[in-house]
Amino acid sequence: MKQQKKHKDFYFDKDGLMIFTAHFLLKSGRCCGLGCRHCPYNYVNVPEPARTRLLLETKHKRDDFEG
Repeated sequence: MKQQKKHKDFYFDKDGLMIFTAHFLLKSGRCCGLGCRHCPYNYVNVPEPARTRLLLETKHKRDDFEG
C-alpha cells in the first residue's frame, strides 16, 4: 500500500473522502453547519434533528473509545 503524507489539517478516510481535522476547523472560528466529522463547535449551526443525532453519535464514539 502506498504511504500517504500526513497532514494536520485533513486526512482521507477508507472511502477516499477528505476529512478535515478539528485543528483545521478551529482555524475557521465557527461551525459551518455542515456536520463535519470532527467539529470542535458542538455542531451549533447544524439544523435539528441532525444536530442531536451528530451529538449522540459523537458521545457514543467517545464512550466507546474511553472504555
